Amino acid sequence: MKLADARKDYYRRLAHEQGFRSRAAFKLQELNKSYRLIGPGFNVLDLGCAPGGWTQMAIKLVGNQGKIMGIDLSYVEEIPGAHIIRENIEDEHVVDQVLSYFGRKVNAVICDLSPQVSGNWTVDHAKQISLNYDCAKIMDKVLAHKGNAVFKIFDGEFSMEFRDYIKKKFVRINLTKPDASRKQSSELYLVCLGFIG
Repeated sequence: MKLADARKDYYRRLAHEQGFRSRAAFKLQELNKSYRLIGPGFNVLDLGCAPGGWTQMAIKLVGNQGKIMGIDLSYVEEIPGAHIIRENIEDEHVVDQVLSYFGRKVNAVICDLSPQVSGNWTVDHAKQISLNYDCAKIMDKVLAHKGNAVFKIFDGEFSMEFRDYIKKKFVRINLTKPDASRKQSSELYLVCLGFIG
């Protein structure tokens, strides 16, 4: 068995054993360990939350005092401890629902979203980056000063352009790839700390 396959199986098995809906939960856990994106008592918005692995991990990270809201266009089975709404993040009216639920701005915005993959890399990459711009628009209105964010990006033609766009909004950014990501995957994570607004 190749190392990459062994790693993939390891995280999948771990997710199953610990009751997480996807192995992606461990990507967030790892990013949080390195960068402290989410702390106890945080209010966290999870954009593109299906199937719910990141939402589940966020619940664990914020503890009893925090609040979590997940938004996705796909149906997401209820997650105890989180408020899930089925909406399109391309619609800016979701901002009102976010602020209404939390009652104030959030401490972290997390985005692990992918478009419906067509198999045409150029199209999929462009669509994924475009969705990140939609998330950033929402983030601009709901993230508190000094808040944190993380975006999954498909590495390609437009990724550095998006990084430069986000860079102006935060004190510090890092581009990284967690161990829980498949080695052959083109996904990277843009970790953004200290929202300037």
